Amino acid sequence: MKESGRKQGATSPCAACKLLRRRCAQDCVFAPYFPADEPQKFASVHKVFGASNVNKMLQELPVHQRGDAVSSMVYEANARVRDPVYGCVGAISSLQQQIDTLQTQLALAQAEVVHMRMRQFSSSMSNQNSNSPENASPSSKLVPSQAKSIFSMDMVVDHSNMGESLWSC
Repeated sequence: MKESGRKQGATSPCAACKLLRRRCAQDCVFAPYFPADEPQKFASVHKVFGASNVNKMLQELPVHQRGDAVSSMVYEANARVRDPVYGCVGAISSLQQQIDTLQTQLALAQAEVVHMRMRQFSSSMSNQNSNSPENASPSSKLVPSQAKSIFSMDMVVDHSNMGESLWSC
């Protein structure tokens, strides 16, 4: 039977106690969250936060919140190892910039589609007017289904971040 990453009765230390070269007690606060088969998990957390600080943080939390806290510490520690200055904030910031850029590109593409549809509509209206000898207004010749198909796009365009069109090079 396995209990908290260790066999019952065995003195196999958890990853934290192995790294710290100490005996792993039965009530070791690290054992449930840093099993012996995942040594890198504790190594990165120890490198960034220190064993003493991790111990204090885990001791202050209720048992049901410790797993989530360890997951967060491991994520932040790995991000700090990759990017010592910004950590996970750098990754989040980079992803946010990508989202902003893609939203701008999408808005530009949608605006261009509307522009092309308007040009197509106006050219088809001028063709209808030139072929018809009547003096009726262009709006009276508009077929309702044409108007719906041309103006049916629901979109929000944020003009503050718009630059040049994607297709104008």
